[in-house]
Amino acid sequence: MTSDPTPASSPPSAAAGVETVSVLADELRRRMYGYIRRAHRPVTREEAAAAAGISAKLAAFHLDKLVSVGLLRSRYDSPGGIRRVGRKPKVYEPTDTDIRVSIPERRPDVLAEILIDAVLDQEPGEDAQSAALRTARHRGEELGAAARARSRPGRLGPERSLTLTEAVMEQHGFEPDRQAPTELRLLNCPFHPLAARSPELVCGINHAFLDGFLTGLQAAGIDAVLAPRPGRCCVELRAASAGRSASGPAAGTCGVKGHGAPPAEEPGSTP
Repeated sequence: MTSDPTPASSPPSAAAGVETVSVLADELRRRMYGYIRRAHRPVTREEAAAAAGISAKLAAFHLDKLVSVGLLRSRYDSPGGIRRVGRKPKVYEPTDTDIRVSIPERRPDVLAEILIDAVLDQEPGEDAQSAALRTARHRGEELGAAARARSRPGRLGPERSLTLTEAVMEQHGFEPDRQAPTELRLLNCPFHPLAARSPELVCGINHAFLDGFLTGLQAAGIDAVLAPRPGRCCVELRAASAGRSASGPAAGTCGVKGHGAPPAEEPGSTP
C-alpha cells in the first residue's frame, strides 16, 4: 500500500494562528504534540495514546484535530521500517508550520527575506539601500502578478484594482481601510516596530513593495504614495489623478512617532 501523506500547510495567517493556538489549549493535545515533536520519527496513535495515558480511540480524535490545523501530518507507514502483515498503521509527525500570533499583525519575515535577497543579489556598484529597494519592488511585482494570475481580472480600472489590492493587503496584515472607491489607507504597518530602527530604509522598502505590487497586478490609475501618519503604514493607495508624493521615502514614515516628517493633513481639514 502506498503512503497517503497529509500535505503540510503553508505558513498560516494570524487568524489561522489563533485557531491553531486554541487547539493546543487542550492539555492532552499539547502532551501528544510535544511527544511527537521530541520523537524525531513517525509515531503511531497507540504510541501517542500511551504517552498521554489515554485510549487509542481518544488519541486518534485529538491527533486528527492537530492534523486539521496543520501542526501534524499523517500517512500510512510502518514505523521503523518494520514490515508487518496487513494494513500499515497510521503514523503522525510534525509539519514545518511556523505558528505566530500577533495583534496587530507583524511580518518581520517578509522584511528579512527582502534584505537577505538584496544582499545575495546586490549588483556591482549598487549600494545596499538601492539593492533593498529594487528587491522589494521585485517581490511586490511577483505578489501582484500571482494575484492577477489567480483572479484573471482582465483589464483593471482604478476601483477594481483597489478591490483586488484590498483583499491581498488584508492577507498580509496591512489592515486596509477603503476611504473612497479610489482611496485605500493601510492602518497597520506589518514592519513596525522595526521601522523605528531605520524609518527611511524600512518605509522605502514598504513603498517599493506596494508600488511593485500595483505593477505586477497591472492596476490602472492607482499610485502608491507616501502619506506618513502616526500609528499606521506610511503608504496610501490613491487614484493617480490625486498626484504622487515625493519620489523618495522621507524619514519618519510608517507612522513612527517622533521621527521626520509630520503626518499628512486629512482631506478637508483646516491648518
